[in-house]
Order: sequence, then C-alpha cells, then structure tokens
Amino acid sequence: MLKQLREQVLEANLEVVRRGLVLYTFGNVSGISREDKLVVIKPSGVPYERMKADDLVVTDLEGKVVWGELRPSSDLDTHIHLYKAFQEIGGVVHTHSEHAVAWAQAGRSIPALGTTHADYFYGPVPVTRELTADEIKNDYVRATGVAIAEAFGNRDPMEVPAALVAGHGPFAWGRTPDDAVHNAVVLEAVARMAMYTVSLQPNAQGVSQALLDRHYFRKHGAAATYGQSET
Repeated sequence: MLKQLREQVLEANLEVVRRGLVLYTFGNVSGISREDKLVVIKPSGVPYERMKADDLVVTDLEGKVVWGELRPSSDLDTHIHLYKAFQEIGGVVHTHSEHAVAWAQAGRSIPALGTTHADYFYGPVPVTRELTADEIKNDYVRATGVAIAEAFGNRDPMEVPAALVAGHGPFAWGRTPDDAVHNAVVLEAVARMAMYTVSLQPNAQGVSQALLDRHYFRKHGAAATYGQSET
C-alpha cells in the first residue's frame, strides 16, 4: 500500500538522522496521500538504522491503522491535525534539534534577523502558547497540533513552514516529506544563527520589511528569480 510514498517517507526519516536533527529514536516524519486520504508515518520507537519501508505505518485521517504491523509514532495525532488544518502541505517532520528546541523551551519565537531566515521564512517562526493542564491530561498530542494551528491564525502556513511548540520543540512541513525535512534543516540553522545574534546583540532589530520581501520573494511565488528555469 502506497509503496512510493512509504519509500519517500523512509528516505525523509533517514535524512533527519544524516542531518543530525534527532537522537536515538526521537523525531518522526510523515507524508500524506491527499487522493487516498491516508497518512504514512514512522513507527514508534524503531531505530532508524534498521527501519525499512515495510515498517512504516499507514493510517486514515482519524488515526486508525489501515496497513502495517507496528504502532505508529506517538505524535501521529499532531501530524493528522496539521494535515487537516493546512491543506497545502504534503509532509510533516518533528525533531528535537538542539537550537530550535532551546527557543521553544524559552517560549520565544525566532525573529527574522537576517537574510538566511528571510530566504525561507517570511517573518518570525512562531512559538505556541503553553498547553493547559486539561489539554495535557486529556488529548495532549492532538492539542499540540491545535496549538500550532492557532499560532498561525489567518497566516499562510506555507510562508512560514515551521512552528515551535512551547517547552517541546519544532515541527516543520512542506509540499512533500523531503521538502518538510529541508525546511527543518534550515530551521535549525536559522535557530542557531539567531541564538548567536541575540547573544552578541540582545536588541537586534532584524531585517527591514524591504529586505525580508526581497529575499523571500526571490525564492518563492510566481515572480521568483532564484535557481534555473524548468523550461
């Protein structure tokens, strides 16, 4: 079932290891088939070095396993809520990357301090509110997804394809599982640069709106000029 998507999700999971974004069995990547309304996700607690495409789990959008013999990631309901809330996305990744986690633990969004940030994130990377005691007790994993969606309000989630969950860590997304991991890798680099910047200059104001626009839109949108034409 969904063999091609399972292969893509496996490769995306292995990429987070290669990029140093996870420890042991931490973290997870998923992908969705919008046509089939099915999600492919990493199994819970399986070491990356022995994971195979056949180990990945396929669920419906209610979290029911429809294919696979292993339990899905414990973060499944967060992924599912993001797929429901953000219709444009095709992949989600959760990591425990060190610098992004530090910002999440501080309860601080990552400001747009420079052009590296502006190339990928059109404004600050938001941090969620803290979950209530009832949310943590009753429906913690889904509530995490709800808090991420709330942090965006009416903003386009593709303009800032990541969020920090307060006290927890980063989630990132993209049009494919590979795209989601790419954004998670850049997020960690941006988080590290921002930490260095505020340690040197606590009152750093960040890039101007003009520079943010110039760098973001040269890579994104109909008028993008970065890279080579596909024609």
